[in-house]
Amino acid sequence: MEIKRIVEAIIFAANRPMTVKQIIEVFPEIERPDTIEVQDAIDAIIEDYRERPIELKRVASGYRFQVKQELSRWVSRLFEEKPPRYSRALLETLAIIAYRQPVTRGEIEDIRGVGVSTSIIQTLLEREWVKVIGQKEAPGRPSLYGTTKQFLDYFNIAALNDLPTLQEIQEFDLAIDNSQNTKQEESEQQETGQQTNFNQTFAAARTEHAENTAV
Repeated sequence: MEIKRIVEAIIFAANRPMTVKQIIEVFPEIERPDTIEVQDAIDAIIEDYRERPIELKRVASGYRFQVKQELSRWVSRLFEEKPPRYSRALLETLAIIAYRQPVTRGEIEDIRGVGVSTSIIQTLLEREWVKVIGQKEAPGRPSLYGTTKQFLDYFNIAALNDLPTLQEIQEFDLAIDNSQNTKQEESEQQETGQQTNFNQTFAAARTEHAENTAV
């Protein structure tokens, strides 16, 4: 019970997601629990918060407390600064990188059918959603781009395997088409970017050609 309380306090106080290893290292060396004890504590905390408005969520960088997604649009009203809105071209580029990585800028342009501006790539790099992971063995040795843990954390995804399938994206599109939400509600949904599922981002960003090749 004591370990569970300490683990909960550590994750709650941390300003970043915490892995099991990082949690263990917070304990004095002589008092450090083993990996199984900490994981059991985490699992118990997750269960404790199952019916509460906040949850202990595993993302790519570790575990963090967060408001549950269905409540995020209310909580977002507390903050004057709204999350930035991104262009369709930027989201489309990000989606292609996520599904086709490692991928070059030229390959992204081939899929989209139009050029990718330097500012889009620069914005994705500055946001730390993508990074250069190598160079392709081709004339000019173009950079290969891939997504980062920060990308997964932002979109509330633990691993790339959790990205929606093409069928899920199509079902999401259909649900959007049938939705009777007002323009105001749609705007609020767009502004809760940090809690937005990647289905919405990819569905809003994709083109027909990207849809047929990205998954």
